[in-house]
Amino acid sequence: MTSMTYEEIFTMIQETGIPSAYNHFQDNTKQAPPYICFYYPSSDSFFADNLNYQKIETLYIEVYTANKDFEMERKVESVLRDHQLTFARNETYLDSEKMYMELYTLEVLIDEPES
Repeated sequence: MTSMTYEEIFTMIQETGIPSAYNHFQDNTKQAPPYICFYYPSSDSFFADNLNYQKIETLYIEVYTANKDFEMERKVESVLRDHQLTFARNETYLDSEKMYMELYTLEVLIDEPES
């Protein structure tokens, strides 16, 4: 499992060259695909001596495309591999949105600055 800061994760996602935002885009306009939304839906931290010893976050990276795009998937997966991250991928067609969503699920160790 790779150790990263939240800032490094954001920078890594930007390396794909695909417009991205944490959880959702902030403006009121609808983002046209392709785009990425990423977020941390849960954590499974390691505890020791009654403390959260190591923060382990589940990271979801959702890649939205208007059409099935194998090249874009390879690009995203290449960036994840370059950062030595393991991932699982699930594909869903969102009929109501008329687009595909590739969900990449990862676990990352979070390095936090010491206070």
